[in-house]
Amino acid sequence: MKRQIKDYLNRIDTLLAINAPGTDWEAVLQTHLDKISFYMHERLIHLIVTVLFALMETIFVVTAVITESFRVSVVAIVVLVLLIPYILHYYFLENSVQQLYLLYDEIKSRVK
Repeated sequence: MKRQIKDYLNRIDTLLAINAPGTDWEAVLQTHLDKISFYMHERLIHLIVTVLFALMETIFVVTAVITESFRVSVVAIVVLVLLIPYILHYYFLENSVQQLYLLYDEIKSRVK
């Protein structure tokens, strides 16, 4: 997913930089809106998963503190190791969608 978003952002940046005459900006805008919709859906799914992992982490940490169980502490550490990449990926998705919004404004300004 990361590679796909980066490739799309580069393609749109190149298209806007070239600004070739005869470019169908309305078609570009419609495609861009479709991409925004897909990536917003992806962002929502990752937000849900990230929040659920954060809740699990909180539950395991609280349980480990209350019960002073080594096994629960190990599970809490494993969930934390999984939570960190989810947070980083969600951060990337959020910033990418924000970039798409800015590019949308630029494309919209070129539609006649």
